[in-house]
Parts: sequence; C-alpha cells; structure tokens
Amino acid sequence: MFIIHTNKTHNLYSMKHFLIFYIFFSFAGALSAADDKTKEIEMPESFISGNANKGSLLVETCAACHGVDGNSISTDWPKLSGQNQRYLYEQLKYFRDGDRMNVLMMSVTPYLQTLSDDDLKDIAAFYSQYNSTVGQAKNDEELLSLGTQLYRFGNIKKQIPACTSCHSVYGEGNSLAGYPSIAGQQVGYLTSTLKAYRSKERNAGESSEIMQSIAENLSDYEIDALANYIHGLYQ
Repeated sequence: MFIIHTNKTHNLYSMKHFLIFYIFFSFAGALSAADDKTKEIEMPESFISGNANKGSLLVETCAACHGVDGNSISTDWPKLSGQNQRYLYEQLKYFRDGDRMNVLMMSVTPYLQTLSDDDLKDIAAFYSQYNSTVGQAKNDEELLSLGTQLYRFGNIKKQIPACTSCHSVYGEGNSLAGYPSIAGQQVGYLTSTLKAYRSKERNAGESSEIMQSIAENLSDYEIDALANYIHGLYQ
C-alpha cells in the first residue's frame, strides 16, 4: 500500500506547472473582460455558513453510510468529512430536489425532502468541521505514474486538463467556487463518479458539464489510475 504525501519540496515542478496555467488563464480572463468595459463585473456569490451544532441533530440517518464524522468505511460511499460547505450544500439540494439521482441515496431522499435550505447548510457545516482520514493508494508503479501524470499535468493530446486547476495541488478543492475536496476520497466512489460523468448520468449543476467534457476522454484504466492516486493524496 502507498500513501502519497505531496510535500512542497518534492513538487516544485508541479507547482511551477500549476502557476503557469494560473497566470495564463488569469491573463486571458483579463483580456476578455477588457473587450467589453460596459459589462458588470460578476463577483462570486458569498456563502453563509451553516450551524454545525444544529447540523449534528440532523445527521443520524446519514451516519449509517457516511460514518458519525463523515468518514465512510465503504469504498462505494463518499467521505463527507472536511468537505467544503458550499459543495456539500449544493449536492444535498440536488438530491432533495430530484436533480441528482443515485441508487445509494434513494432511501435517504424522502428524509432530505423534509429539510429546509438552512437545515442542509447546517448538515454541511457539521461535516466540514471534521478531518478526513488519509487514504492508501496501491503501490503499483505503472498505475501511480499514470495517475500522477493525469492529476498534475493532464493529457494535452486527449484534451484532459490537470485536475490541479480546479481541485488544487493537494486535492483540497476550491471552497469559494464550490469545487470539492477530493484528497483521500474513497476509490470506489471516485471511480463510479468519473464514470457517471463520462456517461452523463451525473448532470446536476453547472460544474457537471465541465466534468463531463473531461471524463468523456478518460479510459477505464485512466479512471482507475486517477482514483488510486487521489485516494492516497493528502496535504
């Protein structure tokens, strides 16, 4: 078994690559904005955090699959611990409102339909306060090499961008944009999710279109490699 610790010294090249992309897209965005000075600048919508104490009273049904602190024990059930609140809240809303469907969540959907938006924010706040457990990637040299390449640098020929552009070098995501933390996430869940994006079965939310366009270019083996690498990734 293999745990991937992406320390800063070891990943200077990765950070350099990431910064190049960041500067490029920032510059491109600035040029685009300059084309139309009359356009109103859209700032990211602020997110009001929920109440973790209130959330603790609402998660008894969730604990059976996701664990009392959000660290699931099954590879097919996602870890919710340490996840950013915006992402969790949005996904809970999708499930409650019928925009996102998953066979493993069907039994919980009726309960979610009894909850308000504020209740969902409180649940998100509850799980976000915990630390996610560290995963262990398979120590398979070929699988790890491919997973590392795809996650850090993508594949230009196949039009697969680096995962770091949205999920960061260490996998903590982007809480402001609502991009999820994926470091240490369960292998089974990562695999099924990427395949669901590839088949367009998962299509709730604007970010799903981005993920669909990426996943459609991934083979089964590349998905396995990414899932393995991400499972062992931690800060």
